[in-house]
Amino acid sequence: MSKLWGGRFAKKTDEIVQQFNDSLPFDQRLYGQDIAGSIAWARGLVGAGVLTDAEMQTLVEGLELVRDEFENGRFPFAEGDEDIHTAVERRLTELVGNVGGKLHTGRSRNDQVAADFRLWVMGAVRRIQIWVRDLQHAMIANAEANLHLPMPGYTHLQHAQPITWGHFMLSHFWPLQRDWERLEQIWEETAVCPLGSAALAGTAYPIDRQAIADELGFRAISQNSLDAVSDRDFAAGFLYTAVMISTHLGRLSEQLILFNSAEFGFIRIDDGFSTGSSLMPQKKNPDTLELTRGKSGRVLGNLMGLLTTMKGLPSTYDKDLQEDKEPLFDAFDTLSMTLPVMAGLLNTLTLRPERMQAQLEPTLLATDLADYLVKKNLPFRTAHHLVGEVVQTAENKNIPITALSLADFQAISPHFGDDVTAIFNFQASLASRATTGGTSPAALAAQVRVAKLRSEAG
Repeated sequence: MSKLWGGRFAKKTDEIVQQFNDSLPFDQRLYGQDIAGSIAWARGLVGAGVLTDAEMQTLVEGLELVRDEFENGRFPFAEGDEDIHTAVERRLTELVGNVGGKLHTGRSRNDQVAADFRLWVMGAVRRIQIWVRDLQHAMIANAEANLHLPMPGYTHLQHAQPITWGHFMLSHFWPLQRDWERLEQIWEETAVCPLGSAALAGTAYPIDRQAIADELGFRAISQNSLDAVSDRDFAAGFLYTAVMISTHLGRLSEQLILFNSAEFGFIRIDDGFSTGSSLMPQKKNPDTLELTRGKSGRVLGNLMGLLTTMKGLPSTYDKDLQEDKEPLFDAFDTLSMTLPVMAGLLNTLTLRPERMQAQLEPTLLATDLADYLVKKNLPFRTAHHLVGEVVQTAENKNIPITALSLADFQAISPHFGDDVTAIFNFQASLASRATTGGTSPAALAAQVRVAKLRSEAG
């Protein structure tokens, strides 16, 4: 079959240029979207008076045969197929004859590829949302099973205040919820049909663009044909959201890697989600977490590459935009592995409460001690300073602050009474933080309820 654009040329394309130009090796995964768009376009051409009902039916039946060949691995690619659009049209014409040449009437590959790509992104968003939800459900189950298990909380990787494992796990639920909502917004931005924009100036045939959009599941039609064929904001938005998901998975991975280490020992990763060393027989490595953490850089690179490609492009379609698909395909494929892997890892995770308990040392309650003084009408800054002296005194004596005598406390401030020892109670500390988002039993139960509701929405 001759090239779709070959009539103007007197010389054959150089072989290396052909290889450089062709996108079929990667855009063939758009075959389903291309066929769906072509079926809708064929129906639109009937209303425009270009095709008869019989011709349209022939084209639709031929396109379904092409779809069947793809889905069953029998599609016969040919040497001249430069992209998925060329391949589908060439094979359609082989199957149905010259009427296949009418399908492209009023349509350009510019609006065709934009529509195909948008349809693919819309489907990809919905699949990622399912994987995000699966991971969120694993987080909720893990948190709810260990909702009140006390552990140290950290800032700057230093002991800060007591929290619970459930509170920690839910802290990674909410970033994913924001990601899910970003995906919903990206779907809305992507679901705008460009078909009918043609190459750049709009089609010359009276196509019912809204009917085509409705058939394909778009929510709207584009309002400017120049913008429609060049807009890849939705692709950049998809990659940004993929970067945020990967970043959030990377942060969770880093935390679990630390907690799995001998120095912390808070968790054990299941053997099914670990690997070993080729030299050291005792090793059990958290490679799934390390790969998840590492792949965030890969997805970020995809975003930066696309943004760099888009920067400074003139209006309408330019061949640079052929570089838009591979970064998204790669990001999608990456998330298709990392999200289910993380859900499986959390579902099989073993906690070690005794190791968490061993790290609940008294200075985690230093803020509670300052609050004790505030309740005795001292300004917080004064209380903060006095508790700092308590900590320093204990360090100088090489003892925990709970081993200080009442005389030691009162030497620092007479506001310390004999009730000061009641402050050193981790359960009381956790229970005292009862505001929304805090660590009290009621606050944690409320957080779980809201998380469940949010994770079932949409």
